[in-house]
Amino acid sequence: MAAFRLNGAALVADPSGALFWPERGLLAVADLHLEKGSAYAARGAPLPPYDTAATLDRLEAALARWRPGTVVCLGDSFHDPDAPARMAPGAAARLRELAAGREWVWIAGNHDPDPEAPAGGRARAEWRLGPLAFRHEARPDAGPGEVSGHYHPKARVRLRGRAASGRCFATDGARLILPAFGAYAGGLDVTEPAIRRLLRRRHEVLFLGPTRVHRFPRRALVPAPPRR
Repeated sequence: MAAFRLNGAALVADPSGALFWPERGLLAVADLHLEKGSAYAARGAPLPPYDTAATLDRLEAALARWRPGTVVCLGDSFHDPDAPARMAPGAAARLRELAAGREWVWIAGNHDPDPEAPAGGRARAEWRLGPLAFRHEARPDAGPGEVSGHYHPKARVRLRGRAASGRCFATDGARLILPAFGAYAGGLDVTEPAIRRLLRRRHEVLFLGPTRVHRFPRRALVPAPPRR
């Protein structure tokens, strides 16, 4: 875990990629992309359709660890509009069990602009709570306190003497971009212009290791290899 502040709110980055706000008992996750595997399998792509179970496993563990009263899913919770209908009955029931007794907010994403809520809860274009504003995609003109997903940030860093690449949170103290939580979600390097232009020059990444979160300033990042 790594504790940090965003627009005055004291937050915790979890190694799973979840964000916890202790004062509000709130857990946020981004880009679950549930049923991405089944979407690819339907098109004949060699991608096993087991991602939903793996993603729910990780979500269940995060909920058990933090016991939040509120959960916010920051968009692209489902890989496409038909994904809820493709969920196996057991997976849908499991999601309902995870949501039971909690306030659950589904933020609309570009993959699920009108998110269904098989687990109940509320669907919102964006959601504000105290000093924080939760939305799917960061807005260049957003004020301080924006929490978003969409870009699936990842970083390359020097870890134990070698370059390592992995998912990360990216923050400049005014805005925060969460890593993708879904098992089959890819990532965009934080040094790419799409992410870099959103952050102030002095920003940092919270790099996800297997059991802990490592903090690195921008100057410690290893540039992504050139695309071919």
